[in-house]
Amino acid sequence: MSPDVPAPDVPHVDVLIVGAGLSGIGAAAQLTREVPERTYLILESRASIGGTWDLFTYPGVRSDSDMFTLGYRFRPWQGEKALADGPSILTYVRETARDYSVEDHIRYGHRVVRAEWSSQDRRWTVTAQHEGGQSRFTCSLLWSCAGYYSYESGYAPDFPGQESFTGPIVHPQAWPADLDYAGRRVVVIGSGATAVTLVPAMAATATKVTMLQRSPTYVMSLPSVDRVANIARRLLPQRAAYVVIRWKNILMSRMLYRVSQKRPNVVRKLIRKDNVAHLPQGYDVDTHFNPTYGPWDQRLCLVPDADLFEAISSGRAEVVTDTVATFTPTGIDLASGRHLDADIIVTATGLNLEAFGGAEVLIDGAPVDLPSTMGYKALMLSGVPNFVFTVGYTNASWTLKADLVAEFVVRVLRHLRETGTRVFVPVRDPSVGEAPFMDFEAGYVLRAIDQLPKQGDRAPWRLDQDYLRDIVTIRRGKLDDGVLMFSD
Repeated sequence: MSPDVPAPDVPHVDVLIVGAGLSGIGAAAQLTREVPERTYLILESRASIGGTWDLFTYPGVRSDSDMFTLGYRFRPWQGEKALADGPSILTYVRETARDYSVEDHIRYGHRVVRAEWSSQDRRWTVTAQHEGGQSRFTCSLLWSCAGYYSYESGYAPDFPGQESFTGPIVHPQAWPADLDYAGRRVVVIGSGATAVTLVPAMAATATKVTMLQRSPTYVMSLPSVDRVANIARRLLPQRAAYVVIRWKNILMSRMLYRVSQKRPNVVRKLIRKDNVAHLPQGYDVDTHFNPTYGPWDQRLCLVPDADLFEAISSGRAEVVTDTVATFTPTGIDLASGRHLDADIIVTATGLNLEAFGGAEVLIDGAPVDLPSTMGYKALMLSGVPNFVFTVGYTNASWTLKADLVAEFVVRVLRHLRETGTRVFVPVRDPSVGEAPFMDFEAGYVLRAIDQLPKQGDRAPWRLDQDYLRDIVTIRRGKLDDGVLMFSD
């Protein structure tokens, strides 16, 4: 990539990263490590580093992936817990930023609203809103690490009669710092990872916490401390131990996913057995923890040390499988006729999906219609030059994919330098068939699937959700593959 000459009033960098969360900090650290001669800038819409782990502050917030794979490949996780709490993960991200001097390259409070590619200039012009108005930046490569959901607000359906409820109604994405639930009756609406985290955490001090779910989710207990990891750390050098632990967890997670897809009834029975072992004798497992869909058609919820089941067994928490008829001043009337008393209602009802932070993307003045594009290796879009995005796996740790995307960007930057080219773009063969971008039944995906790019029916357009395969195609695969085109 030959150096560009920027307009005198517009800052120019080789790489502009959108977002200073787990992905964005990892991206910047990899650039610093591997291609330190490249200039970069991060535009972060919020006032601090951390993304998800800085935004979410609800009780018990934690990872639902093990930290030996959610941690960066280049920076071993040193914490004791495999399923770590949110503050520990935030500290890890911030320490990574500090170690690689990433903070010197961040513009906080800058929300990217528009990005336009100029074929003539071979660069992006990016417009960001901030408190003082708007600023423009130019870059040779635009890299979206903004995740896939809106940071402005979570998904909150309109429940009948909710205006009549006299207590607070809280969404976990906007948790009030002063919310006091000690000695209160709490109803948590939802059954996903957030709900199963909130319930045991709040049950520690609340009078009673009820998890109200329309339908069950697969929930499985996992030890919070990885004993194999502790043994490996005692017997092996630090780096070797991390490699062993990481690959053990990658392979076990992959095996569980593949067996879930090929023999769902086997995994269903395994999870049910785990639930029965941790719940009171005679508990109605098949009503409250036996979904109609197959394992891993939605994300499997992991709970550390069976904390959710322990809260249920102690009587401090309850799971109710029913639907809301209406909110009332004192709680919720259910379709079955039962009334749930509540002082506080938490709507753990999910996220609003938002591609690329909601920014408008244009090429030579023409808006890019995302549903008309196709994902190349799930990290670029057909026909969109010099643009890379990071979206993690739905069936494994997010950072496994984020690390691979960073390695891909480094490889591309080196290839551009070696070949003297400046532009790279995936070109779609018209014969490639189309499919939805994600074959995943999570509500936030299904609500927005028509707004997303497509995936293809064959490589490199197919989204495999397979880390081992992506190692071959992304980390090792030929860049100049006849699909990704390079030019001056």
